[in-house]
Amino acid sequence: MSSDMPPVAKKVPAERTHHGDTVIDEYAWMTSKEDPDTVAYLEAENAYTQARTEHLRGLQEEIFQEIKGRTLETDLSVPTRKGGWWYYSRTAEGKQYGIQCRLEATGDTPPELKPGEALPGERVILDGNELAGDSPFFAVGTSAVCPDGTVLAYSTDFSGNERFTLRFKRLETGEMLTDEIPGIFYGGAWAADGSAFFYTTIDEAWRPYRVYRHIIGTPAEDDVLVYEETDERFWVGVGLTRSERYLVLSAGSKITSEVRVLDAEYPTGEFRVVRPRKTGVEYSIDHAGDRFLILHNEGAQNFEIAGAPVDDPAAWTPLIPHRDDTRLLDVDAFSDHTVVHFRRDGLTGIRVLPTDGEPYEISFPEPIHSAEPAGNPEFHTNRLRLAYTSMVTPPSVYDYDLTDHELILLKRRPVLGGYDPEDYEQFRGWATADDGTRIPISIVTKKGTERPAPTVLYGYGSYETSIDPSFSVARLSLLDRGFVFAIAHVRGGGEMGRQWYEQGKLGHKKNTFSDFVATARHMKKSGWSRDIIARGGSAGGLLMGAATNLAPEAFTGVVAEVPFVDALNTILDPSLPLTVIEWDEWGDPLHNADVYDYMKSYTPYENVDDRVYPPILALTSLNDTRVLYHEPAKWIARLRSTARGGPFLLKTEMGAGHGGRSGRYDAWREEAFTLSWIIDRAVSRKNEETGETQ
Repeated sequence: MSSDMPPVAKKVPAERTHHGDTVIDEYAWMTSKEDPDTVAYLEAENAYTQARTEHLRGLQEEIFQEIKGRTLETDLSVPTRKGGWWYYSRTAEGKQYGIQCRLEATGDTPPELKPGEALPGERVILDGNELAGDSPFFAVGTSAVCPDGTVLAYSTDFSGNERFTLRFKRLETGEMLTDEIPGIFYGGAWAADGSAFFYTTIDEAWRPYRVYRHIIGTPAEDDVLVYEETDERFWVGVGLTRSERYLVLSAGSKITSEVRVLDAEYPTGEFRVVRPRKTGVEYSIDHAGDRFLILHNEGAQNFEIAGAPVDDPAAWTPLIPHRDDTRLLDVDAFSDHTVVHFRRDGLTGIRVLPTDGEPYEISFPEPIHSAEPAGNPEFHTNRLRLAYTSMVTPPSVYDYDLTDHELILLKRRPVLGGYDPEDYEQFRGWATADDGTRIPISIVTKKGTERPAPTVLYGYGSYETSIDPSFSVARLSLLDRGFVFAIAHVRGGGEMGRQWYEQGKLGHKKNTFSDFVATARHMKKSGWSRDIIARGGSAGGLLMGAATNLAPEAFTGVVAEVPFVDALNTILDPSLPLTVIEWDEWGDPLHNADVYDYMKSYTPYENVDDRVYPPILALTSLNDTRVLYHEPAKWIARLRSTARGGPFLLKTEMGAGHGGRSGRYDAWREEAFTLSWIIDRAVSRKNEETGETQ
């Protein structure tokens, strides 16, 4: 078949019956990754997409060069003090991956580092470029230096399937220890004396469910299983309190938590439960002196903070009460103060509680922003490291002086090519949902942009994940071409508190989709937007499919990245990765007929019909373990056979995972490809309306 003709997927009727409902899924054969027909189909789709976008090759290269030209390719992070060392990472021009380094600390002030210049005494602890070699994919899952700074534990993945191999390296000599442990998950934690490292492994459904203790210098087969979670709804993880006094073993589902602790000085001891799990109660802990700080939602929808004695951790005493207007996100304990990260009115904030003194909130210069604590490994300090950004301000690192109450800018990510934030402006808008709920919108555009303008409308709306206003170098290539960029903060996310999430999950999930459509219509009605290209990924990809089924006429184009568009079939199959865990988010259609009917009424794959759909670009990865490649493949096949309009394009990375290609230059090229398609859609639509030809 010619690559300029769309592939025609074969139809192999596969029957399934649930709750008396019999459904024929003619594309179920695509779930077999080892089937040569599946690979051939994906390759044919790639060839077709390449042919349909060949005319954009010049624009793709132009945008890639813009992203590259605005990026300081040889750069470094602000050093962070940990023990006797300053730790930082740097990038080098022409290199795909970061390089982790450290310098011996000789004072309390971070050393002044200049991009491209290695200071005397700099020691490379992990070079991603050397480790990656010629592999088309590379990722680091764990990177943790032991408490005395002598040994690095790190793990690597060369396929994108998020199964890592753990190794250990002596930092003084560069010697690799013989210890090697395959098949682990993200994260891990050291014992206080560096004699043991705790890590997690995953089951066949890609669920982290076991925690092991590895004694340095012993064979992996001798590692001791310290915990196994048998409830398939729960994930486990292991880490340390900020004080590094306690190892923390957490088990959690979407709605319930259970935490165990162990004195890090006694790694062969037994973990003890802080408080036994109770359905619907989520909690996390940190350690401060003779007590634990507990962030929890028992009787507190937006969470509150309690204290509990170390020797009686189940005895919770309220410290910071619940507020209806403020969602507490995290709590960090320091030697002389406590820091609370919160969300209010759709924005994040930081509250400081001194041990001696009145609590206060840190003020930030812009009305629309994102701020969070970041890079604070030291327990004894009078400074708080913060990360800050807005839609016009590049990512910035501040130290907040807790004595002088002063924000000290340490670094703002350089944007080359003469970027001036004063040339751009950001706004907060509000759409009205079908039920009258006000939906916040974050908007950015270049000053002087003629309105109505072509608009990219981004959305997510699941798992209480908030898409906070932030800066993007790549986005400038849209704004400088007269685009508006907007984020629809739809229900199902966490932007407006826990209730915002609960109004967009389970039996309220359709609010997420109708909110997005309402936002698109508001953007046009209010004069912001001419043509709207919708964009979202993963669960946001489900949003793209569902919103397009709901109102295909509202969008000029749709970009769906690793989209969860075959949600019902996936959630019906408990053998697939992550399915059982997801039942608390979407419902359990396998055992509940009402949930089955409700999901079937909105999932994108089931609801494609004979209407005119906008052009759609679906992007996926063959090794994705979170949203399997066959979901967008089946969706595109059904769109092409059932719907009108389009074209419907599928692009599959044949050697990557959920996050796409791993190297930064590769990622820039992929983004340039997507942005060129978006720009072309707006130009094509304008030409269609005016009768012009390109």
